[in-house]
This record gives sequence, structure tokens and C-alpha cells, in this order.
Amino acid sequence: MPTSATPVVERIARVLAGRELSLNGEGSDPHAADAVDAAWQDYVEDAYAILHTLREPDGQMARAGDVAVWRSMIGAALEQRAS
Repeated sequence: MPTSATPVVERIARVLAGRELSLNGEGSDPHAADAVDAAWQDYVEDAYAILHTLREPDGQMARAGDVAVWRSMIGAALEQRAS
């Protein structure tokens, strides 16, 4: 199974920053990569809030896979906050 070298919190934070800054989202910058690189850390708390919400899968997600594994994976991502 492929995995990302970038932590999930950073990936979520970068998406949030990109949505706010990029012309492709709600921003005005047509080339926002550098701005996202500079700003993504401002979105880390929002990323953790999203992960916290995702701890419990909905019914469709639960039917698609192992709920215990899901909770364990999200829990592992949330544990990064403590370190």
C-alpha cells in the first residue's frame, strides 16, 4: 500500500492554506505554492480539529472497512500533537 512521506496534519493544513490563498480556491493568488509553503503552519490547529472530527467513521465508511483500524490510524495521527 502506498504511503505518504508527508504527515497527514501537514497535508491537511496545506490543503486548507491552499483553499484560502489560491485562485483555484477562495484566494486570489494564481501561483500560491510559495504562499502555501509559508502559511500552512497557521492551519495546523484546523487540521487537528478535522482529524478529531474524523475519529468516528460514519456508516458508509464503517461498511467499507475495519472501524478499529480506522480509529487506530486517526488516533496515531492525533498522537503527533502531543509530541
